[in-house]
Amino acid sequence: MKAKTISIEADGLKIKGTAERMIQLLAASVFVQALPPAANVQPVVASAVPEIGQPWPGQGGLNGGFVPARGDVPAHYLIFGAKDLGEFAWGRYREESEATSKWDGKANTDALISAGGHPAAEAARAYTADGHNDFDLPAATQLYQAWAHDLISEGYYWSSSQRSANTAFGMRFGDGNQDTNGKLLELRVRPVRRLFI
Repeated sequence: MKAKTISIEADGLKIKGTAERMIQLLAASVFVQALPPAANVQPVVASAVPEIGQPWPGQGGLNGGFVPARGDVPAHYLIFGAKDLGEFAWGRYREESEATSKWDGKANTDALISAGGHPAAEAARAYTADGHNDFDLPAATQLYQAWAHDLISEGYYWSSSQRSANTAFGMRFGDGNQDTNGKLLELRVRPVRRLFI
């Protein structure tokens, strides 16, 4: 049996949905009007988001741009640490890793930390700023986003994305070249964290 639908039209706006959904919307709108705003919940104000590449006060670094939801990871902003941490080897040359995501630096870094012996990921995870200690070694697409937004202008950086037992993806920011490098090489590390919205 098909659910009964209801249509409401006011001032040129037309809403149509199942009777159950329309009752839910009506009840929610009544509560919003009748109840005082929660004292501990502040709405996200668009003006509170700094320009891409600018420091985000209290968030541990620079606004690296918006990332839409993907899989089980909700929409978020990337926050890149304001400085490099130095040069480190990726680690565990000639060993396969579970760090194979092209876009999820947290999942990759978790896998690398769990396995042990991955200096670049360990340096990123150990980084703290503005009280935040949830930084990761960026995945390949996260590094690409830093390049696309001109957050880093030069240098060769590791991603947390493995390519093979011998290599992992890195990014050369001078020309935007993203390729693979031997895990024994020491490349720069720039930590990243996610700010969920």
